[in-house]
Amino acid sequence: MSALAASLPFSAFLAPVVTIGAEASSEVFAREALLDRAMGPMRRRKASEALRRGRLPSKGLALSARAEDGTLLGTVRLWDVAAGDGGTPSLLLGPLAVEPTLNGAGIGSALMRRAIAEAQWRGHRSILLVGDPDYYRRFGFSAEPAAGLAMPGPFERHRMLGLELAEGALAGAAGLIRPTGRRAFNPAAKRPRAASGAANGASF
Repeated sequence: MSALAASLPFSAFLAPVVTIGAEASSEVFAREALLDRAMGPMRRRKASEALRRGRLPSKGLALSARAEDGTLLGTVRLWDVAAGDGGTPSLLLGPLAVEPTLNGAGIGSALMRRAIAEAQWRGHRSILLVGDPDYYRRFGFSAEPAAGLAMPGPFERHRMLGLELAEGALAGAAGLIRPTGRRAFNPAAKRPRAASGAANGASF
């Protein structure tokens, strides 16, 4: 990797044919299809989905792994949340997914390391997620920082993990995790209301 590439937040080269970069708007459908293949349709019923629904990912924290020809091979997003009743700012990571045929190729690990580095570079102080403790331990996540926090729905306590990017960032955080991110644009909300009464020819 060149010194220039190493200095750029989104430049990470796993191999000659795989690159990690900012998610493109044109990848929406490919990303949803990849998530369905990797996680199945039940992914939409997870408690973490309630924190993402109707929101945009945290600025600069939606990443894609692509093949040399542009094919989407992996994805990860992080979302702005308030950790607990005190409103401690944090990030919720997920979903992290890789094309199932490429599991074990290191793409997921590279996405994780790039996401953590980018979050820290942007000044975020902590990251939360719900996932396999054995997998995420290698990136510094553990149950202790998130011990007092809860998801807005059913979740497995031992899978609630946290990573402090700044010492003590989650100290004392307790209560429900709430979404705080930018709201996604809803075209329906912009539609003008039809005039009422005689003005629009309505009869009563």
